[in-house]
Amino acid sequence: MICRSLFTFVLCTLVGTAACAAQTVWNFDNLQRVGGFKVEVEGHPRLVGSPVGTAVQLDGQNDSLLIEGRPLVGASTFSIEVIFRPEGGAFEQRFMHIAATDPATGLDAPPAGTEDRNPRFMFEIRVVGDSWYLDSFIRSKAGWKTLARADKLHPLGHWYAVAQTYDGKAYRAYVDGVLEAEAETSFIPHGPGRVRIGARMNRISYFKGSIAAARFSDRALAPEQFLRIPE
Repeated sequence: MICRSLFTFVLCTLVGTAACAAQTVWNFDNLQRVGGFKVEVEGHPRLVGSPVGTAVQLDGQNDSLLIEGRPLVGASTFSIEVIFRPEGGAFEQRFMHIAATDPATGLDAPPAGTEDRNPRFMFEIRVVGDSWYLDSFIRSKAGWKTLARADKLHPLGHWYAVAQTYDGKAYRAYVDGVLEAEAETSFIPHGPGRVRIGARMNRISYFKGSIAAARFSDRALAPEQFLRIPE
């Protein structure tokens, strides 16, 4: 795999070019294709600038992107990183929902109001006044785990690099390279599915803010290898 982005170049410089083959970088710089997958647009998201290039801005009401494919299929360890800017709005917001499609139903998630047992990775925020805190979640056939610290508040209206990792034993969540929460859990690799950006898969908990890029690795990276916001 050729290192086409600054983000991948940074990792390859740190740990060698062999790491490139285990990564996928998604840049949200258009509304047609992301990561090589077709995008279905809901609402009226728009393209804006960011410290790392073009980003997609979502209104927190009915804007989202449904991506017709997903990363980390079959991965037993992982890192998921996102460059994003939360901009206020409702208390509970989901900005990335990576679902494994249920082979029995063909659904990425059940209808709203029904318990969602589909395997998935999720990034959410909780807005408290003029601040927010991170809520990270994984579910597989081995169980589920939430990482959220309501005391770890960050101001709205700024760009952040968030990450969640799993090394085969410990699940961890970070904001700008700083560990915020961790727990031991079991995990079974996911099957194929799709990704919704800016809302839950069943179109609730919309996100108000902007998303510039994401990177997916099939191993747990160290904080010094994470994406970061240029100074």
